[in-house]
Amino acid sequence: MRDIPASIDETIALLGGQNYVCGRDLGTVAFLSLRLGKPLFLEGEAGVGKTEIARALASGLGRRLIRLQCFEGLDVASAIYEWNFSAQMIAIRTAEAAGRADRQGLRQELFTEEFLIRRPLLQAMEPHPEGPPVLLIDEVDRTDEPFEAFLLEALSDYQVTIPELGTIAAPEPPIVILTSNRTREVHDALKRRCLYHWVDYPGFEREMEILRARVPAATEALSTEIVAFVQGLRTEDLFKNPGVAESIDWARCLIALDAVTLSPELISDTLGGLLKYQDDIARISGAEATRLLDEARQRLAPA
Repeated sequence: MRDIPASIDETIALLGGQNYVCGRDLGTVAFLSLRLGKPLFLEGEAGVGKTEIARALASGLGRRLIRLQCFEGLDVASAIYEWNFSAQMIAIRTAEAAGRADRQGLRQELFTEEFLIRRPLLQAMEPHPEGPPVLLIDEVDRTDEPFEAFLLEALSDYQVTIPELGTIAAPEPPIVILTSNRTREVHDALKRRCLYHWVDYPGFEREMEILRARVPAATEALSTEIVAFVQGLRTEDLFKNPGVAESIDWARCLIALDAVTLSPELISDTLGGLLKYQDDIARISGAEATRLLDEARQRLAPA
């Protein structure tokens, strides 16, 4: 376990040590979140590295990463705990076979930690030998307002209540990171509990740094063409622009094919590693791929 970074530069270096390349703006808000113990709310398009920063922080700090993947219909009980009904039924049948008739005593035995299934929020509130874990609440925009209201309370007190066991409070608050793809607006009250940062697509130089770190097998020439092409592609009217994650995947696909430079044919053949909707792939294949590649090379040509 490492101590919390003492400065913005140390925070950026800690993330960089996990191959997470970020600018000073994101490094600053991450440092402040760690130093002040406030949740960090990251919003932005899918694939720009919001989830990855939680992994990088957990790995860099030597902490456990606990992920709560949000989805429509997620309820409080599923996020905190559940009772192991199968084990409870076996215990009931065993007690009946043994001729035990003390229902009150049996009830007390059934609702103990032995039969408790811990879900992410409860896990995050419990003590950990390596220190407070990193709690990633991923895609919180997919939940509904009642769940947001619960999160507001949980992130205020850092405690959860199990009726049969009582209140469980975190000895030390976890490091909390919430992400949103902005499929809907998250309530202001929840955002006010957090430090906020919009994670945008990186500029050319930043994306080059990311490819160097994450796909070191790619040559500088190939990486340059990949980034220039992808950045041009993001200006097109697509259903879903490729994120940084797709740039990395595409680069790895090209390396697997022993590519040393881009060509329209190679682009068309491998668009499935970059674009995830058939309409987008059909639009960019062929002549459009040629046009975008020519424009990318023009932007790279020395003045």
